[in-house]
Amino acid sequence: MYTYIPRGVCSRRIDIQLDGDTVKDVVFTGGCNGNLNAISKIITGMPVDHVIEVFSGNTCGPRPTSCADQLARALQEAKGAPEAQA
Repeated sequence: MYTYIPRGVCSRRIDIQLDGDTVKDVVFTGGCNGNLNAISKIITGMPVDHVIEVFSGNTCGPRPTSCADQLARALQEAKGAPEAQA
């Protein structure tokens, strides 16, 4: 399990588990629970690079980032982290 601490958003933590180049599990702590749970369900089983491509650069209101953008950054880091692999 790879843990990422988001910056500039409401969520306080993102835990990621990958299965090779595929998202196996994502758990957000904090933030908009319903929306973030839905994102986690939708991306489970998707290729990591596709999720990064789709979510990178998304913003939340006046913020220069969002939980989705932070997830993309977290996945980018997790790709190279052995502890992210299931």
